[in-house]
Amino acid sequence: MSHAPPRLWTSYVAVGDSFSEGMSEPDPRQADRYLGWADRLADALARRLESEGGQAPFRYANLAVRGRKLDDVVGRQLDEALPMGADLVSIVGGGNDILRPNVDLEALADRIEGAVERARATGADVLLATPTDPAKAGLLASLRPRHAVHTANLFSIAQRHGAHVLNLWSMRSLQDWRMWSEDRIHLSPEGHRRVALAALDALGLDTDRTDWTTPLEPEPLRPRVERLGTHARWARTHAGPWVHRRMTGRSSGDSITAKRPELSPLAPGELPFAHA
Repeated sequence: MSHAPPRLWTSYVAVGDSFSEGMSEPDPRQADRYLGWADRLADALARRLESEGGQAPFRYANLAVRGRKLDDVVGRQLDEALPMGADLVSIVGGGNDILRPNVDLEALADRIEGAVERARATGADVLLATPTDPAKAGLLASLRPRHAVHTANLFSIAQRHGAHVLNLWSMRSLQDWRMWSEDRIHLSPEGHRRVALAALDALGLDTDRTDWTTPLEPEPLRPRVERLGTHARWARTHAGPWVHRRMTGRSSGDSITAKRPELSPLAPGELPFAHA
């Protein structure tokens, strides 16, 4: 059965938390700002628009802020995003909610579905993203049942409303700590690159799937003492401060504003990626 070619998107706005903000790949142009998969996706779409003879420059906004919960993502952020009139909106939130001891997954799904309905009513296409499969993620493996239910809910929402889904759950290549930064929560540059390609694939655009689905060659097993030392440094440097923030009701994004708050022109190749 033939399918219509993907839409020629002219503008894109991302709402979400740290995953869409792009941590932890520093932007060399601006201190305390980061690049990520959403920036790479915007760059690819800008290149596509130019190659297809688009008369106006591609426009891109990124309203995502680290640490934000779903209420902010589908509330304030989406309220700011929709009047921009972008023809593609990525809505990725709920990950910080799922980490809480008590979470109502069905209530999360209802909020996301309402957000998708609002975005689709403007004529925009919507991109959602599932959680990753944390089966091999150490302490985070306990989240697997929650991630699985949330993933099923997202696919159901997408099916009902004609949204696209970036299926991180199925990306076995992400089950490798080299795809993640030192904090083991945010993607590395290579992880961002692969997720951006998976996003293009989810939107129906051609990619070399072997490039982003094939796992890296296994690393040699390091001595046990070295591995224990690495785990101890991670707990001291990243896990401890994270727990402290949660106990004191603070967030890493409390003083952070959106890195690209306006839907502004993005020239192809403008963003300086560490990994092209």
